Amino acid sequence: MNIFPEKKYSNDIFRLALPAIAGLSTQMVVSLVDTAMVGRLENTKYVLAAMGIGVLATWALVSFFSSLATGTQIIVARKYGEKDYDACSVALNNSIMIALTIGVMVMFAAVFAAKHFAHLLAADPVVGDYAAKFIFYRFLGIPAFLVSVSYRGFFFGIKKTKIFMFSGVITNVLNIVFNFFLIYGSFGVVPKMGLAGAGLGSTLATTFDFLFYFSVSQLPSYRHRYRLLKNFKIDFSVIRKIYKISLPVSFQNVFILLGFLSFITITGFIGIKEQAATQAVISTLFISFLPCFGFGIAVQTLVGNYIGSKKFNIAKIYGLETAKIASYYTILLGIIFILIPQYVLTIITTNQSIIDVAKPALRIAGFAQIFYATGVVLANGLQAAGKTLYVMLSESITNLLIFVPLAYFFGIYLKGGLIGAWLALPVYIILYSSVIFIKFKYGNWKT
Repeated sequence: MNIFPEKKYSNDIFRLALPAIAGLSTQMVVSLVDTAMVGRLENTKYVLAAMGIGVLATWALVSFFSSLATGTQIIVARKYGEKDYDACSVALNNSIMIALTIGVMVMFAAVFAAKHFAHLLAADPVVGDYAAKFIFYRFLGIPAFLVSVSYRGFFFGIKKTKIFMFSGVITNVLNIVFNFFLIYGSFGVVPKMGLAGAGLGSTLATTFDFLFYFSVSQLPSYRHRYRLLKNFKIDFSVIRKIYKISLPVSFQNVFILLGFLSFITITGFIGIKEQAATQAVISTLFISFLPCFGFGIAVQTLVGNYIGSKKFNIAKIYGLETAKIASYYTILLGIIFILIPQYVLTIITTNQSIIDVAKPALRIAGFAQIFYATGVVLANGLQAAGKTLYVMLSESITNLLIFVPLAYFFGIYLKGGLIGAWLALPVYIILYSSVIFIKFKYGNWKT
């Protein structure tokens, strides 16, 4: 097996992946900048710990429904491969209708439950109060976010990942600006909201993201070819297909985030400083995770397109080649995290005591994430082939049934502290990536 990427495939991969990575990287920058801004507030250990709960709690809910992007992208990618452009627009329009319906209901339910949910997860009441305010403001943007997710899946499926890149750059720059003014206050007009301001700023930016996608979809090149307005009709067969693909992905996303929420809660039992250090490490790992998701977007589109055109062997080759390229990236970052963790953590916080606690954990995470690219990329390939249930079961078993119990066992039961808890991460990542690789390379997913 050739360990180096083949140029005839890598060019197509990079053409789709690089804009997606650029867009996702802007989200990474926002996450890092937000954490850095919050990390410079008073009561640093409380607000950082609360942010960790708030961000992951928000993602746990949002991720359940953001799988609409996956369902939409896979259907659109296959229909695009078949050159059925009307079916592409029908998939988008029905996805938007699902997003609006669910988004409004979830927004109201989540806003009312924010305080109770935050205190349920926080070991310290002060941390719970901070997290509740963040969650309240952040959840106001859920309807706009889900509609944006539907548009994103559509543009991914038709190979227009640059639209996502432009959206990501503009929206996330606005996110940073909004958050700066709302976190710290300014000009005597904008009040200082602290951590809550980060939640409201993200909601305002999300609303702009929806407006951007809608405006682009009305450009003549898209409106005429896909007849987006003419094909705005309810199609229950399409809705069923979206749900059939998306629901396992929804549960998978929730299992991932519930697993990490449980992990953060476990580190909170070890100590508030350890919980703050865990949030700093997780924020740092976005440098690795989000670009891997970009390669996943590329492989999902390519595998979907070639399945639509019945070229199954080429679909498989693109999956393996993409995993190969992404792994070189995670290996490089893993070396950096292992050798100079203190300098990387300085991006997140200037609190030296938190950095000292977080350094060993980042070294462990740096080793684990070397193997992460294979799992993420090939899981997206399997999802494009319709094997979303297999991917979901693989994730839930290795995360909730292995990673979380091992973190508690090593960290608390064996009194290994934060280092012990983080030692569970490599076990989880390696097991998950192994079962995904075996299924993609040797399984019968092409049928």
